[in-house]
Amino acid sequence: MGEQIDDHFFRHAETLELARKALAPTIVKCTEALTHALRAGNKILLMGNGGSAADAQHFAAELVGRFLRERRALPAIALTTDTSLLTAVANDFGFEQVFKRQVEALARPGDVVVGISTSGNSPNVALALEAARAIGCMTVGLLGRDGGGIAPLVDIALTVPAQQTPHIQEAHITIIHLLCDLVERTLFAEGEK
Repeated sequence: MGEQIDDHFFRHAETLELARKALAPTIVKCTEALTHALRAGNKILLMGNGGSAADAQHFAAELVGRFLRERRALPAIALTTDTSLLTAVANDFGFEQVFKRQVEALARPGDVVVGISTSGNSPNVALALEAARAIGCMTVGLLGRDGGGIAPLVDIALTVPAQQTPHIQEAHITIIHLLCDLVERTLFAEGEK
């Protein structure tokens, strides 16, 4: 068992180092897009399936609540939380439409729509991102492996260069925390609320 523990920590560290090397400039670009939208009075919409749904909710909670600084709430909505809406749309239109319908209802030009998919191939995330671009939103993919079919659909692709879903998810949460920290530092000087 000790060998498996060591291996997991090693793979985790290796994935984070690969992500750091590959994504640092893209993380800066994403931070700039998020802060630009928030400064302009726009909002962030987030989505994903399974563990990525939980990550979308976590990201929204850090923005609306706080990450490390006491500051005003930032407008962010996880499209994964309304079970009545999700089940109604899935039942009436198909599961592929659950995020697209919400984007069509809630997104406005200038908003940022973030799709999280470890495979980069989630059909419902892809359809929603396409709808977001048609509306005039900035689109971000928090992806894994080679970015899948979603990478070419987004303005900013944060693709973790790993194959195993758990390690991709571990890197995703690190990137989410980093983005929240950088957004707070950019928008709120020390003591500013």
